Parts: sequence; C-alpha cells; structure tokens
Amino acid sequence: MAQMNTRVLLARRPADHLVAADFEVDTQPLGTISEGQFMIKNLYLSLDAGFRQWMNEGSGDNYLESMPLGEPVQSIIMGTVVESRNPEYPEGSIVMGRTAWEQYSIADGSDLMSIIEPDPAVELHEYLCSLGPSGMTAYFGIMDIGQPKQGDLFVINAAAGGIGCIAGQIAKAEGCSTVGIAGGTEKCQWLQDILGYDQVIDYKSAQPFEQQLQHVAPEGMDIVYDNVGGSMLTTMLGQLAENSRIILCGAVSQYERDGGHEAVGNMWELITKRARAEGFMFSDHVDRYPEAIDYITAMLKAGSLVSPVNWSEGIETSGQAFIDMLAGDNLGKCLIKL
Repeated sequence: MAQMNTRVLLARRPADHLVAADFEVDTQPLGTISEGQFMIKNLYLSLDAGFRQWMNEGSGDNYLESMPLGEPVQSIIMGTVVESRNPEYPEGSIVMGRTAWEQYSIADGSDLMSIIEPDPAVELHEYLCSLGPSGMTAYFGIMDIGQPKQGDLFVINAAAGGIGCIAGQIAKAEGCSTVGIAGGTEKCQWLQDILGYDQVIDYKSAQPFEQQLQHVAPEGMDIVYDNVGGSMLTTMLGQLAENSRIILCGAVSQYERDGGHEAVGNMWELITKRARAEGFMFSDHVDRYPEAIDYITAMLKAGSLVSPVNWSEGIETSGQAFIDMLAGDNLGKCLIKL
C-alpha cells in the first residue's frame, strides 16, 4: 500500500479574516522524487504571520507569488531527508526551508533550503525559532538597521510574538533600554516578568496609546522595531528622537484588511528628526546566518535568552493555530509538531 501524505490546502481566498473553512485537510499518496530532488519528512512547521499576506488574491509581489488555491499552504519547515537523488542533500540530513503545510515535502535545494548542523547543547526546534527565521529577522533588523548603542531607547510592537520575544532580548544585550508593546495586561506582565522588558505598553488599555508612548519615551525613541504598520506606526513616527532608526519588518495589522494597506502618516518626522526607515527580509542575509547563529547560540548557552514556544500538535491543527496566532492568542513563536 502506498505511503500517504496529509497536507493542509488553501481551499479558497480568505475574506477580511481567516476562518477554518479557508483551509482543507487532504491526504494523497506520496509522490516520487526525480533526479536532483529529495524527500523531507517534516518534523516542525513554523507559523509566520507574514504568510497571511500571500493568501490573498493578486498578492504577488517582489518577494513571493500569491499562493495558489488547492495547493498546500506555504510555510517554513524543518525536517529530515528520508530519500535523496541530490548529492548535496544526503539521506539523514536535517534541513530547513520553505515548502508547505504537509507531512512530507519534495524539494530540490532552492527556496531557502539549508542543511542544519545542530549543536547538541541546543534543542532542535530552536533552529526554527531563535536560530531560525524569527531569530535571524530579529538579529539582522537590530544589528544592520537599528545599529544599537549603549543607552538607546528601543521600542518594539507585537513584542510577545516570535520575533518580538527574541528582538527585545538582543536589544537589551546590546545595552538598550527596552519597551515592549502588546495587547492585554497578562501579556504585558509576561513581557516584563519572563522576557525582561524594562517597560511595557498595553495598547488595549483605557489610556490612549499616544499618551503611553509619550510617557515611556519623553525624549523620543532611538530605535523603533515595527511589526504592525498602519495607525500604530503613524503614532510611533510622531515620537522619534533625532537620528532614530525605524526597522520596518512586518505589518500584521494590515494582512487581514480589505482594500490593501492603509497609508502611514507622520512621514515628515523622518525629515525633521533626520531619521532613517528601512525594510528588509531575513533571507537577504543567507551568507551571514552563521554570524547570527553564533551570537544567539551563545546567549542560549549562557542562559541569557528565553525562547518561548507556543506548540500545536499534528498537521490538522495548522489552520486553526495560524488563525489564533493572527488574533494574538500566542506567547512566543508558534510551531506545529508533526
């Protein structure tokens, strides 16, 4: 009997908000590999909010095409090569790359595919968290664009998410005073107690967000790490210090918004404050992954980095787990264990 592969498909284009019916669980016989290809038995799937953008109709851009309907949802995965016709990816290799929500993937080595040589002192799943896309995104955003200096005020939104968890701790290790923005008193308390943020802002509290920002940053913010976009970014651009650096990483407030991304205001502030705003993708820096991995591994081994994971188990849970993550129901990086 043929071995089967269970996958989660994008069944239809989502409306403003993703719902479970946008996904469909499908099981098919496992395909065969051709010359140059290899088969991966996936161990973990990474849930990354940015992929929501490419589920929409006509959402292809400079980075990725719009996800095709009736095909497995694209995702960063980690797995073991179980069959190979590609000498660069021998059987038994542990790999990370972009395939999809499925138990088995067939790949050819393109699409961010890399072999992981795990440090035995580090848990394997960390290579999809603090040592994977989230950690790489946090590290390169802070080091290359943020250029942190001792005493800088570093402010990040979506601070309880996969990137925010790591970024705040890196900024603190670099000598910054850190402010985490999240929604709800429980999350904000967690940011301070578990992740060590110096100050927090609860954007869901009764006190207006702008007032809270002025309170924590009366002299303005030196480094802004933006994962949210939209009106929150507009407000933050109104509270910059001179020569500040704005790291444009994501726009989670916009991925489920009808009619495209809303305009961001206060752009004049970039001129008067001599500020710099720059966007980036972690995959721009593949050649420098070892640098980031060494830095973050040293923090993990020293016990100076908390790397929280929000676990779901089983391929069938992927859709709902992704929906919950977009709703902000998670603390830390969201992973599916297969």
